[in-house]
Amino acid sequence: MAPDGTSHTAADSAATAAPPANANPTASSEPADKKHGHQHQQQRGNRGGRDRGNDKQKRKHSGFGSAKNQLLDKREQVHHNRNAKRRRIIDEDNEGSSYMSISFSKEEIAAEERRKKRKVAVMIGYAGTGYHGIQINHKEKTIEGDLFAAFVAAGAISKANADDPKKSSLVRCARTDKGVHAAGNVLSLKLIVDDEDIVDKINQHLPDQIRVWGIQRTNNAFSSYQACDSRWYEYLMPSYALLPPQPHSFLGKQLAESAAAKGLSEEYLERLDDVRNFWEEVEKNDIQPILEKMDPDVRAEVLRKLHDTQDQALTDEGLPTQPDSDVVATAPQEEQDDAEMKEAGQEDAAEPEPSTDAPIPDKDTAAPTSDAPKPERELTPAELALRDVKAAYVAAKRRYRVTPPRLEKLQQALDLYLGTHNYHNYTVMKSHNDASAKRHIRSFQVNPTPIQIGDTQWLSLKVHGQSFMMHQIRKMVAMAVMVVRCGAPLSTIDDSYGPRRISIPKAPGLGLMLERPSFVEYNKKAATLDKEAIDFGKWEAQIAAFKDTQIYRRMFELEEKENAFHLFFNQVDNFRTDYFLWVTAGGVEASHERSDRTERVPKALEAELGDEADGVEEVGT
Repeated sequence: MAPDGTSHTAADSAATAAPPANANPTASSEPADKKHGHQHQQQRGNRGGRDRGNDKQKRKHSGFGSAKNQLLDKREQVHHNRNAKRRRIIDEDNEGSSYMSISFSKEEIAAEERRKKRKVAVMIGYAGTGYHGIQINHKEKTIEGDLFAAFVAAGAISKANADDPKKSSLVRCARTDKGVHAAGNVLSLKLIVDDEDIVDKINQHLPDQIRVWGIQRTNNAFSSYQACDSRWYEYLMPSYALLPPQPHSFLGKQLAESAAAKGLSEEYLERLDDVRNFWEEVEKNDIQPILEKMDPDVRAEVLRKLHDTQDQALTDEGLPTQPDSDVVATAPQEEQDDAEMKEAGQEDAAEPEPSTDAPIPDKDTAAPTSDAPKPERELTPAELALRDVKAAYVAAKRRYRVTPPRLEKLQQALDLYLGTHNYHNYTVMKSHNDASAKRHIRSFQVNPTPIQIGDTQWLSLKVHGQSFMMHQIRKMVAMAVMVVRCGAPLSTIDDSYGPRRISIPKAPGLGLMLERPSFVEYNKKAATLDKEAIDFGKWEAQIAAFKDTQIYRRMFELEEKENAFHLFFNQVDNFRTDYFLWVTAGGVEASHERSDRTERVPKALEAELGDEADGVEEVGT
C-alpha cells in the first residue's frame, strides 16, 4: 500500500505495463508525425481562419493524443510507486500495521452501500497525554489516528476510503506537538454525514480524552488550515516558576557575580523585589533543621551531592529521562496502572517500568527471564537524608504565593511580544534573514487571579497570534519567565529579536493547550453561502467541563506526581554552560552564540533547546 493509501495488485501492474492493443511496436512514429503535422498546417492555411476555433477538437486526433496517453501512463506509474512505498513502510518498517490504514476485504468493500461524501468542518477537543501529537502517521499513536479510526467505525468514512486519510482530504487547522492539549481544534475533510446522530456515533468509538463537539457543512473549497485567521493558546504553570534560581546553583552564582562585576547589584536585587530573600528563609527554616539532625559524615556527603549538576536530558514534557527518585514521588499502584496518565506514547513505545511497590518474586517461582523485577537496592543514610532535603525544597516552592507586583513584572515582559517581531531565536532552523521568522502577536495576558490546586498555585497565560512556529510559544513563555525570575532587564526580550543567535529553553509541554482557532473572514463568507459559522460558543459548557476533567486534571496531577516544572528549572539553573547567561548583567553578549543551526549542543541541553525537532509544529506556518 502506498502513501496515498490505495491498494495495488499484480493485475494492476500488468494492466499498467501492457501496451495498447492497436499499438505497432515496430513502426517508427516520427515520419508519420512529421507528415501529419505538415498536412495539418496546410489544412489550417486553406481554412482562412474561419474554423480555427475547432483546432482543439482537431488536436485531439493529432500527435498530442499520444502525449496525453503517455501522461496518463506516467500518472499510473507514480500511483503504483506510491502504493509500493506505502506498503513497504507498513510491512517492513511497521511490522504490517499502520495507524493511517484500515484494511477491508474486497467483499466487504463491495457489499457496502455507496453514500455521498460532504465537505465538513469537524470541531474537536483532546487531552494530548499519551499521544504523539495530533498529526496522523504510520508508526505513532496520534489524535488523528484515533479520530480516523472512529470515523471509519461510525460509517462517516467508507471502507473503500479507510486505507488512506488523503482520500478524505484530511486537513488540520493547527498541528499540536507531543503531549499538547486542545480544547478546540478543527479538521476539514469529506465525511458521510447523512445520519443525524453521527457525532454521537463517532464519540462512542473514541476515548474520553478525545471529543467531537460538532460537524458542520462547509463549501467545497474550505480548508481549516487556510481559512484560519488566528489561534488562541493557553499556558498553565505553577507560580513558583517565578522564583529566582537558588543562590548556590550555577546560574544563581553567575547572576550575582555578573551584577557585582558590572556594579549593578542593587538594580539586580531591586528587580527580584519580594523574592530576593526567599531562599535565605527556606535555608533557615526548612533545610537547616534537617541538616542539624544528621551525623557529621552524612551531612558532609549530602551537602556535596546536593548541588551536583544533573547532566541528563529531559523528555519533551520537561521530565528527566532518568527521574530523580529523591524528588519524584512514588505513585500508588492504581495510578501507575492508569494508562491515561502514562507518558506520551509509553503504552506503544515501551513496556512500563516495574512498580517499586511490587513484591519481589520467589526465585523458585519466578519466570527465567531477564525482565523479572530486580530487588530494590536499600538506600544509604546519606541518600535517605538527601531525599528529605530535596523534598523540603520542593515543598517550599509549592508554598510560594505570587504577589501582584510579581505578576505585573511578568505582564510587562509579555507585553513586549505584542506586534510583529523576528522570532528566529524562538524556533529551530530559521535565520534572522528568514522572512517567515516574523510573526504577529495580538495579545499575551497573564490572568491576575491565580488558581489554587492542592498545594500548588497556578498561573494562566493566554496568547493570541496569527500563527506560531515550532516551539515558539513554549520558548516565549520560558524567555519571559527567565527574565522575571532572574532579575534581568526587560530589554533582554527586545535584544532577542536581533541577529545574534541565543539559546532559549522551551518550557514543559504539559502546560500548553490550544484554546481555539478563529475563522472571522470565513464566517463572513459562510453567511452569504447559507452555511453555519465555525464557532465553539455553542459548546461552551461542554468544553469547560472537558477542560476541567480531561485537560487541567492531567496537567495538575502530572505536575504533582512528576514535579515537571521543578525539574525543568533545576536543569536550566544547574547545567554549567554559558548558553543561558543572557539573563545576567552581561546581556546577550555574555551568552554562547551558536555559529549556525547545525552546531552540536551538549546532549543534556537538546531537549530544553528543542534541537531534537521532529518537524511537528504547534501550529503550521
